[in-house]
Amino acid sequence: MPAFSRRGPALTHRRRYTQIIAVLSRHGLSWLIDQLGLDSLIPVVRGRFRRAAPAPQHSQPEHLRLALEELGTTFIKLGQILSTRDDLLPPEYIAELSKLREHVVPVPTGAIVATIEASFGRPLAELYADFDPTPMAVASIGQVHAARLRDGTEVVVKVQKPGIAEQVEEDLAILTQLARFAQRRAPLAEAYDLVGLVEEFGWTLRSELDYLREGRNTDQFRRNFGDSPHVVIPIVYWDRTTARVITLQRLIGLRIDDIDALDRAGIDRKALAQRAAELVLKEIFLDRMFHADPHPGNFAVLPDGRIGVYDFGMVGRIDGATRDALLALVAAAVERDAERIIDALTRLGVVGRDTHRAALRRDIQHLIDHYYGLRLGEYRFADIVDDAMTVIRRFRLQLPVELSLLVKTLAMYEGVGKKLDPGFRPFAVAAPYVRRAMVERFLPWTRLPELLAVGDDTLRLVTTAPRRVDRLLMRAEHGDLEVAMRVVESEELMRQTSVLVNRLIAAILTAASLISLSLVMTVYHPPWLIPWLGPLVGAGIVVTLIVGLALAIQVLRGGRPR
Repeated sequence: MPAFSRRGPALTHRRRYTQIIAVLSRHGLSWLIDQLGLDSLIPVVRGRFRRAAPAPQHSQPEHLRLALEELGTTFIKLGQILSTRDDLLPPEYIAELSKLREHVVPVPTGAIVATIEASFGRPLAELYADFDPTPMAVASIGQVHAARLRDGTEVVVKVQKPGIAEQVEEDLAILTQLARFAQRRAPLAEAYDLVGLVEEFGWTLRSELDYLREGRNTDQFRRNFGDSPHVVIPIVYWDRTTARVITLQRLIGLRIDDIDALDRAGIDRKALAQRAAELVLKEIFLDRMFHADPHPGNFAVLPDGRIGVYDFGMVGRIDGATRDALLALVAAAVERDAERIIDALTRLGVVGRDTHRAALRRDIQHLIDHYYGLRLGEYRFADIVDDAMTVIRRFRLQLPVELSLLVKTLAMYEGVGKKLDPGFRPFAVAAPYVRRAMVERFLPWTRLPELLAVGDDTLRLVTTAPRRVDRLLMRAEHGDLEVAMRVVESEELMRQTSVLVNRLIAAILTAASLISLSLVMTVYHPPWLIPWLGPLVGAGIVVTLIVGLALAIQVLRGGRPR
C-alpha cells in the first residue's frame, strides 16, 4: 500500500484515479468528492472536470448509478452492496442502485472460451460436448452459458470475465486509500467507519471472485436441503470447476416472479409463496446460513413445483451470539420494552457508546406505539424496516454487514411472497420458526457446546488462579506492584496540553527576557554598548513581534499543531 504524504496518499494508480474523478465529475458528482474531503487529493479535480454539469434529464441517484456502471465491475458490485444498506443511504438511492443488476454488457464469447481453456489447460471441445455461445445471464463478475457434458448431462457454466480480478484489486487498493484519507479529513466520515466498510466490501467481493468458494457453499446448501421435497440445489461438477470457472447442474424452470408463466403452467402460487418463505426461514433460523442474494433471478420454479436455487457466491452466516441477540430483540419488541431493544441492538453492534441513548429510547418507543394493536397478518416487514431505518439514519447508527444482508434478505422474501400471493402474511409464516428458535435457546443439549467451553474456561481459571494470586501478593509485599490506567483519548488531551504549556513557557520566557534586559540596561550601560542600543532595541522589538504574532496565529487556529 502506498505511503501517505502530508497532503494525501501517493497516487500509484494515477490513471485510474483520473478516470474515476472524470466519471464522477461528468455526472455532476463532484459534491461527493467534497463530502469525502478528497478535493485536495488529486489536482485534476480542480481543473476542467469540476466544471462539468450533469445532464438535466437524470436525477442525482440516477447519475450515481450511471457513474458506477461506467466505472465497471468493482463499482457496480459496490453499488449492489450499498443497495442493501438502508442504514447508510436514503430510500431513493437504494431504489436506484437496486437497478444495477439489470444493465451489464456481455463479454465476447471468444474471450470467455479463452478463459475456460486457460483455466483447464485443455480445448473447449474436450471439456464440453456442446457450448452455447450466447450467454444465458450476464453479471458484473461473470456470465453464464448453457453447455452439455460428454455424457449428455445438461449443465450451466459460469465464467469469470477476463481481467476482472486484476481490475478489482486495483480498485480495492484505491478505495482503501481514499477511505483512509477521508477518515481523517471528512466530516461525513466521523459517523461511519469508512475503512471498515471498504474492508468488508473487499472481503465480500474477493469471496465472489473465488468460484471454488461458491462451489463449497453450494454443496453445503445442498446438504442442508437434502431432505427437503420442495427445494433443489444444483450439483457442482468439480472436475469442471476452478477458481474462475464453475460448472453446475442445469435446472430448467420459470422465474419465480413471472406470474403469467406460472399461471399458464398451473403452479399454485399461494403454496409456492409458502414454500419460498419456509426456504428462507429454514436458512436463517435452523441452518444459520442464508442465501444473501435472493433476488428473483436466482430462483427457478421447476415443472413439478419445486424451487431451484442458484448463485451462492454471497452467503450470510449467523453465529450463536447474533442469534441470541436477534431473539432477544424480538422478545423485547413483543413486550414493548424500548430499553431492552436498545440493549439487544448494542449486543448486535448497532448502538455505540456515543449514541444519545435517551433520545434513541424515545424514538424506539414511538415506533413500537405506532405498530401496537395490529393483528399478526397486518404487519408488513418492509414498512417496519423503512421506519426502523429512518431512526437508524437519524442517529447515524451502522448495521454490521451480516445484519444488513439479513434484513435485505427478509425484505426480498416478503416482496416475492406478496407478488405470488397478495394475501401472503410473512409474520404468520415466520412465527413458528421464531418460537422454535426461542425454545431451543433454553434446551440443555443446544447449549452443550457453550457449557463445555465455559467449563473448560472455569477449570483453567481455577487451576491457574492460586499461582497468579500468589505472584500478585508477593509483588505487593515487595512494593513492585504497578497499576497502569489508560484514560480514553488521554493521549490526544496530553498532546494538546503539552503544546499549550510549551507556548505559555515560550511567551513567559520572552517577556521575562525583555523585562530583565531593560532593567539591567538602566543600571549597567558601559560606553561601548551605547552605539549598539538602537540596533539591539530594534532587533528585540522585531523578535518580540514575530514570536507574539506566531503565538496569536496558533491561538486563533484553536491550538492545532502544525
